[in-house]
Formats: sequence, C-alpha cells, structure tokens
Amino acid sequence: MTQRVDLSTVMDRLSIDAVITGYARAVDDGEWADYQALFAADGRADYRGAGGIEGPAAEVAEWLAETMRLFPVRQHLIVNRLLDLQDLGGYPGDRAEVRADYLNPMRLEGAANNENSAEGRATAPNFVSGGRYAFTLSRTGNGWRIRTVTVHEKWRGAADSLSAR
Repeated sequence: MTQRVDLSTVMDRLSIDAVITGYARAVDDGEWADYQALFAADGRADYRGAGGIEGPAAEVAEWLAETMRLFPVRQHLIVNRLLDLQDLGGYPGDRAEVRADYLNPMRLEGAANNENSAEGRATAPNFVSGGRYAFTLSRTGNGWRIRTVTVHEKWRGAADSLSAR
C-alpha cells in the first residue's frame, strides 16, 4: 500500500467513527433530523432486539422520538468498536461494517430519586441496558452513511439495583 492509500484508509476510519459517535449523540439529544441525516437514503434501523421496531430510518426516528419521551435524560456510550473496511486488493472500498458494544443509562420521566448532587441533579439513572450494535455503512456522495443498524440488547435493569454503595 502507498502512503496515499494508507492516509485514505485512516480518513475513512475517522469519518466512520464520526458517524457512529453522531448516532449516539443524536439519540441522546433527541435530534431526530440529525439522526435521519446519518442514514443513506434507503437506510434502515432494527430495534427489535431491544423491544422496538424495524423499518426505514425516518419511520424509526418517529418511533424513537415518541418512545424516548419516557426517558428525558439519556447518555449512552458506544465502545469497543470493531471496524471492518472493505478491502479492494489493498485499496479501501465503499462499504464498512462496525460492531460495537453500548452502555445505555436513562432516567425515567418524573422518576422519584431523592439522591441528588450538589447541583440538584439526580446522581443515578433509573434504567440501564447494554448490548451490541451492528452497523453497515456505505460511502455516498455526502460521505459515509448508515445503511443498517441492528441493536442486540444483552441485558437491562434498574440502575438503582446496579449502583455501587
């Protein structure tokens, strides 16, 4: 591989990482237009593995907007990312797969948690889940976009029962 190809591969990896991070931020911040913009025109999301729906990104964004109203505070982390970039004989292709674990703490609306920090914020979320995402991405005229995302929830529980004392 030449240095130019190596640099192109690094740039692709950084761009794909930015899409995955943008996905987490859009969901956590309830920015559903931003969420949809991360997907290819025919992009789909599958949340059935976490009790949700599967369908076109726009349809799933509407479902998420309604469902996430139950959890006004969200801050999930996408970690342990394993990226497989298509290799065309030493040159980067236009497809990629990412498998990544997630940890998803959320606070229920109107939750009764009387343990507050000095700033008045509750110190522990009410609900937490973890699992793995499987993303497929494609290079488009607008950069890397998600073609599919599938959520595989592995566990969930009340955060109060999981917190250290």
